[in-house]
Amino acid sequence: MVFPLELSVDLSTLAILVLVAFIAGFIDAIAGGGGLLTIPALLTAGLPPHLALGTNKLSSTFGAAAASYTFYRRKLFDPKQWRNALIGTAVGALLGAAMAQWLPSAWLNQMLPVVVFACGLYLLFGKTPAAPLLADAPIAKGRQWPQSLSLGFYDGVAGPGTGAFWTVSSLLLYPLDLVKASGVARSMNFVSNICALSVFIFSGQVAWLLGLCMGLALMVGAFLGARTAIKGGSKFIRPVFILVVLGLTVRLAWQHWFGLA
Repeated sequence: MVFPLELSVDLSTLAILVLVAFIAGFIDAIAGGGGLLTIPALLTAGLPPHLALGTNKLSSTFGAAAASYTFYRRKLFDPKQWRNALIGTAVGALLGAAMAQWLPSAWLNQMLPVVVFACGLYLLFGKTPAAPLLADAPIAKGRQWPQSLSLGFYDGVAGPGTGAFWTVSSLLLYPLDLVKASGVARSMNFVSNICALSVFIFSGQVAWLLGLCMGLALMVGAFLGARTAIKGGSKFIRPVFILVVLGLTVRLAWQHWFGLA
């Protein structure tokens, strides 16, 4: 079944996609990786790949906005400390989304399971970083450029797992605990989503009705997920994060190594 840009779907399909979006928003706000649920769901519903990516960007922008605002309001993300990362993420996402319109991503899909699995091993066997001794520990500005440009670019090209990659890389590069690293990840996810979305809108690759319905569900899920992450802290986030990372690995390997949906 092929959908036009203005979708008209039956209620059962719409209900399933909205439910998937809610679950994805909850998971994404805690650990990242929600796109691995929504993109396959959109493809299964019959959307062609570029339209699925653009529609997913529309819906995920809602969820990222809700989650990032929650972390910001709880003072777990300071934009002044992450100015370079915000700019780099925006530039990378714009470039990635532009290239996604014509550049095959098969090579990236083949390597992605390896990268995700490495992230899972890090959290599975590594010690969860403790909160810094100084409440206002300085955040290195120079490291933000390569991190944000590369992850912003990836989110523009494809997207699934970007939040997880942001969380792990932030833990490795900066004096952050897991809750604050999640706040950074959610905020950068919002920036890259909205920038990439602008490119997909310009290219006419967004199914507005479906994207808005899923976006509202994602927003509710992300709001609840962010509050759960903040309340539960690192002890709650760690097992959920590891579970999501391992799920990402299995799903990506299954799809891109063996050619199975």
